Amino acid sequence: MKLLEGKNAIITGASRGIGMGIARVFAEQGANVAFTYSSSAGPAEELEKELTALGVKAKAYQSNAASFEEAQGLVDKVLEDFDSIDVLINNAGITKDNLLMRMSEEDFDKVINVNLKSIFNMTKAVQRTMLKQRGGSIINMSSVVGVKGNAGQANYAASKAGIIGFSKSMALELGSRNIRTNVIAPGFIETEMTGALDEKTVEGWRAAIPLKRGGTPEDIANACVFLASDMSGYITGQVLQVDGGMLT
Repeated sequence: MKLLEGKNAIITGASRGIGMGIARVFAEQGANVAFTYSSSAGPAEELEKELTALGVKAKAYQSNAASFEEAQGLVDKVLEDFDSIDVLINNAGITKDNLLMRMSEEDFDKVINVNLKSIFNMTKAVQRTMLKQRGGSIINMSSVVGVKGNAGQANYAASKAGIIGFSKSMALELGSRNIRTNVIAPGFIETEMTGALDEKTVEGWRAAIPLKRGGTPEDIANACVFLASDMSGYITGQVLQVDGGMLT
């Protein structure tokens, strides 16, 4: 029995990295997948084909989650194509790192909009459907940086900490309708973005992690499967750190 058989999921920011990993594992577990991308149309189309070949319904949508109107429009389109939405994974995110003294207002605002306001936009957009269904699972992607902070990432840390506060509030607001809201806080996850880093730096990070390795997109995806499935039916308002023991 596949854990997500017949469930319809929206995953934002899935044309690469963690989002792509989640989309693949969800399809393997029987979920139909609607996913968004901002600009990488080629990889998105490839992923759509790959997921469909697994025997599920899959569709890519170009959408900017930081736009309130686009988030509403996206959910309307997904409902037309998929009929219902059982799972929302808010994964879209960016970084614009700098020390505060060098950080521009634009770089602060952009990170807050893409990382945090998008969560408000998408949750508000799917809320009506989930309330009507009297059920749903919302999974928001934060970061260990949102839990402990990080020098040079004040904008990113603020956005990711804000996600935690927002999610806990949603757990309280929506729980009576059987809508669960949880947070995943990934640690050092090795994707194509980290592949561009200096190998020595990466080795140093791995050595500092109790499990002695970076995480994979699949590690995050597996945690998402649990929180999206009926196995976590009594879990809401929680922050699950998937970090190899980094913040232990």
